[in-house]
Amino acid sequence: MPFNGEKQHVGEDQPRDSDSSRFSESMASLSDYECSRQSFTSDSSSKSSSPASTSPPRVVTFDKVMAAARNLSNMTLVHEIAVNESFQLKQDALPENSLASQVKHIVHQAFWDVLESELNAEPPEYEHAIKLFEEIRETLLSFLTPGGNRLRNQICEVLDTDLIRQQAEHRAVDIQGLANYVISTMGKLCAPVRDDDVRELKATSNIVEVLRQIFHVLDLMKIDMVNFTIRSLRPHLQRQLVDYERTKFQEILEETPSALDQTTEWLKESVNEELLSLSETALTPGAENSSKPSLSPTLVLNNSYLKLLHWDYQKKELPETLITDGARLQELTEKLNQLKIIACLSLITNNMVGALTEGLPELANRLKRISAVLLEGMNKETTNLKEILNSIGAQTCVEINKALAERGLSILNAEVQANLIGQFSSIEKEGNPIWSLIDKRTQLYMKSLLCLPSPQKCMPPIPGGLAVIQQELEALGSQYANIVNLNRQVYGPFYANILRKLLFGEEAMGKADASSSN
Repeated sequence: MPFNGEKQHVGEDQPRDSDSSRFSESMASLSDYECSRQSFTSDSSSKSSSPASTSPPRVVTFDKVMAAARNLSNMTLVHEIAVNESFQLKQDALPENSLASQVKHIVHQAFWDVLESELNAEPPEYEHAIKLFEEIRETLLSFLTPGGNRLRNQICEVLDTDLIRQQAEHRAVDIQGLANYVISTMGKLCAPVRDDDVRELKATSNIVEVLRQIFHVLDLMKIDMVNFTIRSLRPHLQRQLVDYERTKFQEILEETPSALDQTTEWLKESVNEELLSLSETALTPGAENSSKPSLSPTLVLNNSYLKLLHWDYQKKELPETLITDGARLQELTEKLNQLKIIACLSLITNNMVGALTEGLPELANRLKRISAVLLEGMNKETTNLKEILNSIGAQTCVEINKALAERGLSILNAEVQANLIGQFSSIEKEGNPIWSLIDKRTQLYMKSLLCLPSPQKCMPPIPGGLAVIQQELEALGSQYANIVNLNRQVYGPFYANILRKLLFGEEAMGKADASSSN
């Protein structure tokens, strides 16, 4: 089939940053203060990765800023291709009735009208048509693999513009014959998805319309070729992604020293929260007092990742090291919020009318589907969540009454229905105890996921109250763990340098001085 002959020859053995890899692996396995202190005071990480420097501040030129921007753009694109299996390019489409769309249509139509008038003139004028065939020839040649010499020679011979021009001067050029050859060649080179488009070209009789549609299909074939190349490169990019992203981000950091400011604040916030928690624990009667609270870097980093599940993606900037996954994290957070609401609604329903609906699993599934459908789009700014919850409550009452009536039981009275709807609508209020309970348990589940070496092989048990969303929560949790684990592998050395300064700055400096004096 088309494109099957094209193979990617890429090297799989790339030099790796062994020091950074060891540091990244140690980050994933740290569990106590002593072990982590040894790791974070070692010299195994690259000094160039440090977010802060004792050297004088540098002047960042415009060229350096642009170089950093290009590195970020390339890194983002490679990351998207590697982690998003469905990533592909699509043909640009201007909005209908927009000014740009109208201008494009008018200009293109004027060009094809001129071409038609030239071909219909007496004698015909072929110069514009010859230029079109020259462009078509170059496009067809770009689709060929390095080994397609026979077809390459044939295309160059048939679409030889000098020869066509000489034929035109003697009124011996066969424009329709050339178009038919082009269509036949496109049929050999196109992907199977374009076979119908090529057949439609063969059925078109107007030569100007044929040329016009040839260019349209060629544009589609270009996109097909790019997407084929993307699919071919994806396995290689996935193998080299960690080293590539780390190297590119290091280049960005060298050009833009402030490229880790948001990341530092993100980690610092978790450090302060954990220190406050340890201080409060130490003040608890009966608790063992220690001279200095100790923190595990792994614990701090995991808690920082958990904060992303409560992030305000509309108003708060993401850490620089997570920008490439920002859209995915936002989507996961929105889905998780929807699942938490469904769990809350299920818990309220079971507490209020569980005795009446016991033994009706289909009813529970139907209520879950209704809630999921009505909660779609709940994260939009224009959405009134209270109204949605009221609607879900009313529909829940209808479904429960229908199930009770089918079993010959009394339906819910007006007071119970009003109470059920009221409790549903109160979920969106700040500090709602049911929401707080479900939120705490989902956080606990996600936290346990981050502690597992391989979440895909062994999922942690589902906390109580979340059974109704178990399947969806496990799938979402697996995606979240994959994002976190990849991010930890890529940016582990950068996090290590920041956490070393935040947690062990003075102690690490003291050890370094003592070592140098000895």
